Amino acid sequence: MKIIIAGGSGFIGKKLTELLPKNGHEIIILTRKEKETDGPIKFVQWLSEGSYPEKEIGGADVVINLAGVSINDGRWTEKHQTQIYESRMKATDELVRIVKAFSKKPSVFINASAIGIYPASNQMVYTEQSLEVADDFLGRTVHDWERKSSEMREFGIRTVFMRFGVIMGKEGGALPLMALPYKLFLGGTVGSGEQWVSWVHITDVVRAIIFAIENSRLFGPVNVTAPNPKRMKEFGKTIGAVLHRPHWFPVPVFLMKAALGKKSSLVLEGQQVIPKVLLDEGFEFKFPVLEPALNDLFYSFS
Repeated sequence: MKIIIAGGSGFIGKKLTELLPKNGHEIIILTRKEKETDGPIKFVQWLSEGSYPEKEIGGADVVINLAGVSINDGRWTEKHQTQIYESRMKATDELVRIVKAFSKKPSVFINASAIGIYPASNQMVYTEQSLEVADDFLGRTVHDWERKSSEMREFGIRTVFMRFGVIMGKEGGALPLMALPYKLFLGGTVGSGEQWVSWVHITDVVRAIIFAIENSRLFGPVNVTAPNPKRMKEFGKTIGAVLHRPHWFPVPVFLMKAALGKKSSLVLEGQQVIPKVLLDEGFEFKFPVLEPALNDLFYSFS
């Protein structure tokens, strides 16, 4: 298949572009900077003056949208929040415009999303059927992003919103930062410890995206989280056990808020999210349980 990826140079995008060409797919990465084609991967410029990627691409079987300013970089100042929001809206608007210009439309549009759409709760269990939307920055951003992405449906394109949980990887995602205190023998419970961490291994993120491409029954919201979420206290203890480090140095709420500002909500609040759609459709997680997932990430050389 010919697969277009916007945001192909990011954490998830890099993993996708490592795997998809091995399966014989032609990959086109939309980029702001000019790059030379590398084997089965072609780079096409977009979101810059005078760029009309639809003329170079001609069409595609699949479009994947991972584009947007990272929520993990820097403090959540008003400026950064504006960049996070507007980068997602602008990129999605441009993808809608590009696809509209194609004479032959893609069969599926995969759009990144996040479990941040669900309200923080220590009691609720969320599935794709949950209709509650968080009334905060992340909730509004994800809600508006999905709504804008749903414009692809007007072209008769199957549209999937991949609601990613806390992604765990060696080179990116949340794990390096979460593991650092333990490596320094300073690990411990963050905040109350009762908040949920709906985590997922990066390998299963990429596998779930490919599963969504190949499974025509998937559409709308799809939670991409391991089926066994953990409360923060247990999550931290598991990191400590895998790294053979103590779990003893509690991090109070006021300290996290002082250090991270509004961004502290990412670790002080959480949601218990279950990937009901993936499980119902027969998707098998390679890493459904936290301890083996961490062992793989910390000690595997693959």
